[in-house]
Amino acid sequence: MWIVHEAVAIPDRILTQLIETTDGIRYVSMAKGLVKPSETYTRPARRYAVALGCEEANASEFIYADALGTGGTATPIGTSCRICLRTDCDQRAFPPTASEIRVDPDRRGAVPYEVV
Repeated sequence: MWIVHEAVAIPDRILTQLIETTDGIRYVSMAKGLVKPSETYTRPARRYAVALGCEEANASEFIYADALGTGGTATPIGTSCRICLRTDCDQRAFPPTASEIRVDPDRRGAVPYEVV
């Protein structure tokens, strides 16, 4: 969900995103992908992503945040699926470790289980 993961695939642009963490704090996030060539053709290039951010209240200090329209809808993100408390995330890769899961074979949802 966080734009920094997409930045690795698009190294020629600076990507911006308004995000909200599970504690309700909203941030402006800016990410840029970098590709460093390898020393030899037998090794693949090294890919990195650099991300910077600030709380939404300080977004006016960054020119990259101008087009975001702060105050609008933010992308909900979590630190990691295993510790994220969002139960309605359709991008969840793993259930939270502190919760029980319920699997109903007659019900289909974004993920194959329900977090209890």
